[in-house]
Amino acid sequence: MFLMELESIEKFAFLKIANYLAKLDGIFAKNEKEIIKEYCLEMGIDNIDFDEESFNLAETLKTFRSKKSQKILLLELMILVHADDEFQFIEKELISKISTFFDMNDDEVKRSSTWGKSIASLRHQALDFIARA
Repeated sequence: MFLMELESIEKFAFLKIANYLAKLDGIFAKNEKEIIKEYCLEMGIDNIDFDEESFNLAETLKTFRSKKSQKILLLELMILVHADDEFQFIEKELISKISTFFDMNDDEVKRSSTWGKSIASLRHQALDFIARA
């Protein structure tokens, strides 16, 4: 929803983090792939070839310099987190690292999570509605 507001370099950094998050639990689920594809369509760019071994979270997070970009990153990642209706411990750890890096408080994280959960649910409802056409 807000990814077009990111700078070009931030868009590619976002995709790195999104791919990392999607593969964090060892399962790159179909719905996670679809959401990342939707992210790419929204940003008007192709997905990246993600290399997990060379990925450095802290270095990638440094790309997001403005508070607005940092909040967009968190909001959009929350859609991916809630895509499977589970906020797994390993995902919570990553979100915690990101929010700590950006000096975000617990209320900001909770509000972002609630928003992401709502959007993920609405997305699922819309896809179900379309499938019945």
